[in-house]
Amino acid sequence: MGLGSNVGDRIGHCRWAIDEMGRIEGCRVERISSFYETDPVGYKDQDLFVNAVLELTSVLSPLELLDELLCIEKAMGRTRTIRWGPRIIDLDLLLFGETVMSHPRLTLPHPRMHERGFVLIPLAEIAPHAVHPVLRRSVKSLLASLPDAEKGINRL
Repeated sequence: MGLGSNVGDRIGHCRWAIDEMGRIEGCRVERISSFYETDPVGYKDQDLFVNAVLELTSVLSPLELLDELLCIEKAMGRTRTIRWGPRIIDLDLLLFGETVMSHPRLTLPHPRMHERGFVLIPLAEIAPHAVHPVLRRSVKSLLASLPDAEKGINRL
């Protein structure tokens, strides 16, 4: 799971979302990375983000879990107006075991996770040996091949 916020109490919003994910029936938060402050991607005219990743075990299907995550985002006041724009919370399914899927609502693994330091750095902190099921490379290996420009994030 990837999460991020760049509106208001960014760390507080992330912590609240983590607590809510732990309350989803059939889910358990296993590990949480440190929080990192990161530059925005895409739409640049906005505040810095706080990002983290967590390991969540779940008996839900990927689409059922996505629905639960969208409910958390909605409960926190997330609105989708500008693509990659400011957001109170952003919850992304990055990996779901070895699942590979392309559905109109969800692509697994996350299609850009291997290009983003704000995903790979915290993911390598908690799961360096996790394997990207399409690229067949570990998170540690993906991070090592990331351009230096993508690695410039600050642990909080």
